[in-house]
Amino acid sequence: MADDVRSLICDLARTFYGLGWVSGTGGGICIRDGEHVVVAPSGVQKERMSPGDMFTIALDGAVVTRPANEKLHPSECSSLFLKAINLRNAGAVIHSHSMYAMAATLLFDSEFAISHLEMIKGIQGYGYHDTLVVPIIDNTARECDLADALEDAILRYPSTSAVLVRRHGVYVWGSDWVRAKTHAECYEYLFRAAVEMRRLGIPTRFEGA
Repeated sequence: MADDVRSLICDLARTFYGLGWVSGTGGGICIRDGEHVVVAPSGVQKERMSPGDMFTIALDGAVVTRPANEKLHPSECSSLFLKAINLRNAGAVIHSHSMYAMAATLLFDSEFAISHLEMIKGIQGYGYHDTLVVPIIDNTARECDLADALEDAILRYPSTSAVLVRRHGVYVWGSDWVRAKTHAECYEYLFRAAVEMRRLGIPTRFEGA
């Protein structure tokens, strides 16, 4: 199973690179495999990773297996991935450096909020008439320093499956990789819609009857 997960992470990383989510070695992805988590290495070209580059870590962050290349290190996102896994029982977590996710954090204060858009239905637990709220935390100089703020946001927003990081990007998760990918795609649409709606002077929350 672990070999399949490693290959899947490479395939997904190439897809996300094409979408502009993990360019410039940024962003990342992890997938849970039983009591372990398979994570990509840090600071590498995500579209050129191979299964042999992956790390396996325990749920407490301890490295279980590492690649033969001793120059590689586990993703800087690992401690944040584990927050979603341990607090929300996530099966996969995606960290995107999407331009629209970043831009959305500049248009809202502490919460991103949008309602009455069809793609909201793609977020588990939400319907068309609901207001989707995503907490926004402030960026830090180092990725690992975001862990406490991310944990606090997850605990304060029990229905969220994403946390935005101001001037940075977004963390998105789901019960498995399919749900996490679906969430990430829907959030991307909604962030882009919000940016365009604000540009056109249209409120992101629909107040009409």
